[in-house]
Amino acid sequence: VQHIIDDVLTPKTGVDLLVLLACCLLGMELVFFVLGIIDGYIRAHLSAYTTRDIRSQLYQKLQFLPLKFYDRRKVGSLMSRFMNDADRLEMFLLFALPFVLNNAVMLIGIMTLLFYLNWELTIYVLLPVPLIIAAGWRKWGTLRRLWNRWHAKWSRLNIHVNESISGIRVVQAFAQEDRENRRFVQRNDELRDISVTGERTWFIFSAILNFLTSFGLFLVWYFGGRQILNEQLTIGELMAFISYIWMLYGPLQFFSNAANMLTRSFASAERIFEVIDQPPESFTNPDAVPMPHLRGAVLFRDAHFGYDPAKPVLKGIDLEVAPGEKIGLVGKSGVGKSTLINLICRFYDVDRGELRIDGEDIRDIKLTDLRAQIGMVSQESFLFNGSLSDNISYGKPEATFEDIVRSATVANAHEFIIVKPDGYDTLAGERGGKLSGGEKQRIAIARAILHDPAILILDEATSSVDTPTEKKLQEALARLVKGRTTFAIAHRLSTLRSADRLVVLDDGKIVETGSHEELMEREGIFYRLVKTQQETTSVMAVGGGKDDVNK
Repeated sequence: VQHIIDDVLTPKTGVDLLVLLACCLLGMELVFFVLGIIDGYIRAHLSAYTTRDIRSQLYQKLQFLPLKFYDRRKVGSLMSRFMNDADRLEMFLLFALPFVLNNAVMLIGIMTLLFYLNWELTIYVLLPVPLIIAAGWRKWGTLRRLWNRWHAKWSRLNIHVNESISGIRVVQAFAQEDRENRRFVQRNDELRDISVTGERTWFIFSAILNFLTSFGLFLVWYFGGRQILNEQLTIGELMAFISYIWMLYGPLQFFSNAANMLTRSFASAERIFEVIDQPPESFTNPDAVPMPHLRGAVLFRDAHFGYDPAKPVLKGIDLEVAPGEKIGLVGKSGVGKSTLINLICRFYDVDRGELRIDGEDIRDIKLTDLRAQIGMVSQESFLFNGSLSDNISYGKPEATFEDIVRSATVANAHEFIIVKPDGYDTLAGERGGKLSGGEKQRIAIARAILHDPAILILDEATSSVDTPTEKKLQEALARLVKGRTTFAIAHRLSTLRSADRLVVLDDGKIVETGSHEELMEREGIFYRLVKTQQETTSVMAVGGGKDDVNK
């Protein structure tokens, strides 16, 4: 540009030189064009692969985090890290990070050229820079706090949407659609308000920075113009200098404008790496004892545990269970039955005391060996949205089709599977939604049978089904528990008659142990629980009879 003005346009000569210089400009534009395509390809490739790796790390970490991590977080909040935060991080890697590196190099190079061309004018150019840096430093913290709050509001909205859709049957059954809509509108408005505050703060800040950035240009025009009048500078040199100024202010304005994207991206990165940096369960402890074949002996010795250490749930549990023994856990809600089960599965570790499996401290056993030999059938059995055969073989993916059919037959599931149009290829639906409660339970029992665990846990496995279905489930469970150490929790105490021993808990302590007949003879807590349940059943039966008569 300087040569075109000073050597061609001002003297109005040198057409050949003009052609040569114009071709040089065209050549540089072609180089920029090619480099831009290469740059875009590399950035798209690198950002997508990096984000894929981050999502993979995030998902893998979630699979191996202990349950106490999930106790403090909602599904919607974790999902927002996969969707919103990961996408924002990808935009940072695709646009912001390359521009930061590119503009940093441009800034250093142009500053060097400006000082070389005219150090006096360069001083005027740099006059606003300290103000820009000071203002940017001051606003950085404000913007970061605002976008952290935005992420919190977004997570809250995501949690509400996730819960309301997952529980849509309950919402519609109780005619609470308007209430859920009002709650959504409230959370949506909160998200809007923090978005407006953040964007408004940023736009005002950006306008001030742009004004400060352009202020140096006015000084250059004034003092540069005086140097031209004094014949200390040519017009071409001033135009070249001003062109460099615009190239300098581009990176400066980018760094001021990038603050908004950077603060958002850093807030997203913090939320993602909060999960990735969490300590996982000790699946890879090199000192862990391998125990691929458990006998199923369980020993609690003065075991204490609380989800909040200040509020213990279990208080000094002493219990010894022999291999193959069936234990029924009895007690009112909240006394620690499910907590005891969680400790055996090592979803949590005892705070004080000991829990031993086959004589080894449970914390010293290789976790994969322990979990691989524990089977569970719970009240609400979770099924994946795959085929019935895939759900049955979930704990043993290498099982043959004959093994799957054999397990389903033992679980009394084969009879209802074969009458479905697709048989074992029938899709269970989301959370098993295409099956009845009893069918889901029988699939879960078949899954446990095929898994062939040394320790079996039955958590209210028959409480949510009708009497004919319960009979089929009880038959299947009777086959399942043979030869296995079994811990059973049941709402209907009569279903625990077959247990070798009943363990009665109250206020986090074991208060009674013995067979069903022994505990009834003592007329203690268990006796009172049974009598209360019998009286309740009788009242309900009488009430039902009256209703039938009235009808």
